[in-house]
Amino acid sequence: MEIGAMVIAVAGVAGTLGGALLTQRGAERAKRREIELVRAHDELRENRALRRTCYANLNRDARQFTTALNQHLHTLRERTVDAADRAALDAAKDAFRDRYSEAQMVAPDPVLAPATLVHHALTAVYGQVKRLERGTPAPGESMETAVEAQQEIWDPLRVMREAMRADLGVG
Repeated sequence: MEIGAMVIAVAGVAGTLGGALLTQRGAERAKRREIELVRAHDELRENRALRRTCYANLNRDARQFTTALNQHLHTLRERTVDAADRAALDAAKDAFRDRYSEAQMVAPDPVLAPATLVHHALTAVYGQVKRLERGTPAPGESMETAVEAQQEIWDPLRVMREAMRADLGVG
């Protein structure tokens, strides 16, 4: 019977040690899973913050570029454009270009599509304004068509802003 008792004792010790090992491994797996969930949540939060900053800057710079185009058109009507006027318009264009480039890397397609429409509209009006400034408008271009085109940018800007807000869960 001593062998039987010994086998029972060994089985009991092995069961106790095995149970502790299994419990420890289960706890380690649960802890790893918890860490992965926290990391995933942090990544989502950081991604949303990055998009929010990108969108706010893109919206601001698109509006400022639109306003700068309007101011430049007023200047063209009132007086000769000088270097400071050109610099102000180009600074607004450059700021918008930089924000749009950032959005191309961050924004999902439902936001990027309207942002691209805004980009095309702004650059088209910019080209028209510069041609008018040089006195070489394309056929059909005039101060009136440039003013109309500049005013029409506000609708795509609204659509872009709504897409950004929807992506962020704001609107």
